[in-house]
Amino acid sequence: MTTLDFSPRPGAAPLPRMVLAQAGAEARAMLRNGEQLLLTMIIPILLLVGFSQAALIDVSGSRIGFVTPGILALAVMSTAFTGQAIATGFERRYGVLKRLGATPLSRTGLLLAKTCAVIAVEIVQVVVIGAVALALGWSPQGDPLWVVLLVLLGTAAFSGLGLLMAGTLRAEATLAGANLVYLLLLGLGGVVFPLTKFPDSVRPVLELLPITALTDGMRSVLENGAGFPTGPVIVLACWTVAGLGLAARTFRWE
Repeated sequence: MTTLDFSPRPGAAPLPRMVLAQAGAEARAMLRNGEQLLLTMIIPILLLVGFSQAALIDVSGSRIGFVTPGILALAVMSTAFTGQAIATGFERRYGVLKRLGATPLSRTGLLLAKTCAVIAVEIVQVVVIGAVALALGWSPQGDPLWVVLLVLLGTAAFSGLGLLMAGTLRAEATLAGANLVYLLLLGLGGVVFPLTKFPDSVRPVLELLPITALTDGMRSVLENGAGFPTGPVIVLACWTVAGLGLAARTFRWE
């Protein structure tokens, strides 16, 4: 007869198990939060339907083909930057990060868990937004590998900027700043309005924005079937190094 052993087994779980458990909790929290759901799902889908079906913009070719890559880029920004910055800022204010730091989960493990949670939510976003776009007549082109590369680089770049903001500003300032940046980049980053609509004098500056690089890269691959998006990849890589580097040096956990 087998004897069950209920004696305690002290010690931390393996790091991968802790990271997956924390990532699951982070992802569920993002998807259950009404404000986060509005930001990550509802607003992008409304913009997709509105700008692809109504004659609000003048573009050459298919309107749904132009709008969809920009909305996918917006979805990445909304999750990796805006949502993560606001959530992390309030976690820092309420002492959640400090308490998590006292658990066996290391800071590296916590950052890995947050990254995994962001990617998991982005996968859901891409599937939902892509399904809506396909139903509206979207016909994507290009190599999916370049799309994955752009999404990963965009996630890293926006995560660095989000953590930089959340780790240096007060929670209320992060909330206001992240939403303001979201609106500014939505309007100026070529997401739904072509950059050709802006004056020539400011266009070179707008092209260096991370959302513009991600949008242009996604659009060149998915709409035009282009090859490796060299320019957007370089811009996003620079933002990734700068954002994550500054966040690592300045982030305050309390």
